[in-house]
Amino acid sequence: MGLFLRSCIPGNRFKNTYINSQISITFRSISDRRRTMTLLIILIILAALIIMVIAIYNKLVRLRNTVKSSWSDIDVQCKKRYDLVPNLVETVKGYASHEKAVFEKVTQARAMAMQATTPQEMEKAENMLRDTLKSLFAVAEAYPDLKANANFIQLQSQLQELENNIEYARRYYNAVVRDYNILIESFPSNLIASQFGFKQEELFQLEAPEVERKPVKVSF
Repeated sequence: MGLFLRSCIPGNRFKNTYINSQISITFRSISDRRRTMTLLIILIILAALIIMVIAIYNKLVRLRNTVKSSWSDIDVQCKKRYDLVPNLVETVKGYASHEKAVFEKVTQARAMAMQATTPQEMEKAENMLRDTLKSLFAVAEAYPDLKANANFIQLQSQLQELENNIEYARRYYNAVVRDYNILIESFPSNLIASQFGFKQEELFQLEAPEVERKPVKVSF
């Protein structure tokens, strides 16, 4: 009976209410902190994903631009060689004017190569032009005076330099294309590539791999 009376005293009732309110506040505080931490973790994950997407996208753009730039370097070197070929033909023609079939093939191959725009078209045209140039130098082999001609020697040296430049530019282009294509095929960059329209580029292969490893030669 006495215990019941003490529990009914206003002071004890107030104390119980205060304790209950503190417990409630503590639980709410813990719950709020948990929600805050969860939200913070979600924001960090989203930020990391956004940063990753931006980084991969920028890398794809950078590689695509490098592919275009390296292809332009090949085009520049090839055009220099195309400009050199007529002078070479005219020089040989001065000593072997009867070799009209060879000269016509070189001219046709040059025209075809100048019209090529894609790596696949360039492969076919370049292989044909190289074959016809070999025939042209085979003709020159039969004329010692031509081989000793200063203009011919200079043109031959320029052609050799351009052939080497084209080969170096081609190898660099293929290396960049491989990196670019691998990135497009790999996860998760393939998702970003497909979403933003990045497509694989063609390699520029001139001949069989075992032939390509040999140094380019136009000398005798």
